[in-house]
Amino acid sequence: MTGRDEDSTGSTPLRAGVVGVGSMGENHARVYSELRGTELVGVADLNTTLAERVAETYGTEPMAFEELLSGCDVVSVAVPTAAHYDTVRACLEAGLDVLVEKPIAGTVEEARDLATHARAHDCVLQVGHVERFNPALGALESLVSDLEVIAVDAERLGPPVDRADRDDVVTDLMIHDVDVVGSLLDAVPVSVAATGTEDGEYATARLEYPDGVVASLTASRVTQKKVRRLTVTARECLVEVDYVEQSVLVYRDSFPEYVTDDGRSRYRHESVIERPRVENGEPLRRELESFLEAARTGTRPAVTAGDGLRALETVAEIERLAFGDDLEVRPR
Repeated sequence: MTGRDEDSTGSTPLRAGVVGVGSMGENHARVYSELRGTELVGVADLNTTLAERVAETYGTEPMAFEELLSGCDVVSVAVPTAAHYDTVRACLEAGLDVLVEKPIAGTVEEARDLATHARAHDCVLQVGHVERFNPALGALESLVSDLEVIAVDAERLGPPVDRADRDDVVTDLMIHDVDVVGSLLDAVPVSVAATGTEDGEYATARLEYPDGVVASLTASRVTQKKVRRLTVTARECLVEVDYVEQSVLVYRDSFPEYVTDDGRSRYRHESVIERPRVENGEPLRRELESFLEAARTGTRPAVTAGDGLRALETVAEIERLAFGDDLEVRPR
């Protein structure tokens, strides 16, 4: 890194690149272009017209993949899942620290190999489970450590999407909740049950964890309303998280009573509702800041290759049970 100017903090800027600049990759380019201590040196995409447009928008250069490898310190990989393995492996072999969008790879075997490669080349490999960086989840994590959790319910629903290269709904959407629940409980499920539609657009799963906690997950791309919600049932309270609104509600001391009004009795149920403070912030920006800090310091990333592997192992089992081996949209 010698010969490059220092930023205002006195540190040499990290040279960042983005491979794959579809909707998600373009957002990575945007955030890198805004972050202090980071220089967005280039973007690469098989669609050269797209790469040129994104590069012009964010004041950088369109590059061939091989050129990007030699000009960066860190790189985000946001290519289709089927290309994750080859792309990430090439980046690691070039000595780059990598943030790869979820899932870490197309198969469990590929994920294991990437984790091994990252260790062998002494590179940071972070997996883009961006929901971990939602401020609402941060508020929930501070509560859960003091709760006796009984069950977790997650809904990740939305309308159909127009993407030819999409994964099935489990790998595309449910994997976020598989990762979040595993992180909250610091455990992997001991049993998995699942079902889904033949087209891979709707699925439900029931995961049981070692302490008897049950998680019920639903993912849909056929629901005409966007829902991103997580509910934690504990003996002490009920906690609701809305990822879209970045809000948390805690229900405590719920009690029923009969109330007499104008000679009539009616039933009502009341709870004490708390609204914990949730810091504002774009999850992707927080994720990339965390990744860059791990790259600068050589420390363990917030979402490791091992985390990505564990989520993918669970997702693979959910897919097998929900869809069998004949799902056409799965890019394996």
